Amino acid sequence: MRFAIIGFGEVGQIFARDLDAVSAPRIAAFDIAFAQPDSAQSRAAAERASYVKATATPEDAAREADVIFVSVTAGSALQAARSIAGGLAHGPFVVDVNSVSPSTKQEAAAAVAEAGGRYVEAAVMTSVPPHGIRSPMLLGGEHANEFIALMEPIGGMRLTAFSDRIGAASSVKMCRSVMIKGLEALTMECMLAARHYGVEQYVLRSLSDTLPHEDWAGLARYVISRALLHGRRRAEEMREVARTVEEAGVEPILSAPIARRQDWAYDRGRELSQEQLSAKNLTVLLDALASVGKKKFATA
Repeated sequence: MRFAIIGFGEVGQIFARDLDAVSAPRIAAFDIAFAQPDSAQSRAAAERASYVKATATPEDAAREADVIFVSVTAGSALQAARSIAGGLAHGPFVVDVNSVSPSTKQEAAAAVAEAGGRYVEAAVMTSVPPHGIRSPMLLGGEHANEFIALMEPIGGMRLTAFSDRIGAASSVKMCRSVMIKGLEALTMECMLAARHYGVEQYVLRSLSDTLPHEDWAGLARYVISRALLHGRRRAEEMREVARTVEEAGVEPILSAPIARRQDWAYDRGRELSQEQLSAKNLTVLLDALASVGKKKFATA
């Protein structure tokens, strides 16, 4: 099989690595950052030149692929689907793994189908880095089962045909994200304030009693660090989540502000050193974050 990846960020690079490990394909890739030779995406493609071919346009990447994974930021998902239209005449599967609202998926599906592609909605139901291409995915659309059969030789992929209706699988992911991304935002606010008052250990013990977890300090450190590293992408997803909630007739009173906190976290994360970001001790991380964060609250 021939693969293409549109969006060569963290997810795209992991998918390319895992596909190479199991089937040694030639993978075409496109990212808007390829226009900058010194970008992280360009460097990553160069490092994988033995099996990744960086292309000048998204249509070039799509044109000879059997399967196209679209893995861009949420705010660019629809534009990315439209950008490959000129390369879909041969009818490839277009697997949209972006975290966007059901209505955005439906618009993307229409654009792909009109251009001749076979759209597969994919809702990735866990963080990609630990599991890679084997991350559990709920699939939607009329081509889901055919795509699952095609990918059977790629051992271990956890693909579930969820619904023929585009948007159903993504509604699961979006509603879940209210809790997951919200937990990150709430934990950050809770722990920063608790650290300021010197009561973080008491708060953690209370949380362990109320919401049992074997290592609340470790969990707090992990979810805060994820927001510091990936908050921008999470903020875009949360704006799609807010759209999903609103389209359900529910006012997104919490979902919209979560996007603000995720944006804030990403901006603060850029001000921390790699050593601070990778600190295993929650107190060390909180102190580092407080040192760059308190003066910025007014503009968050």
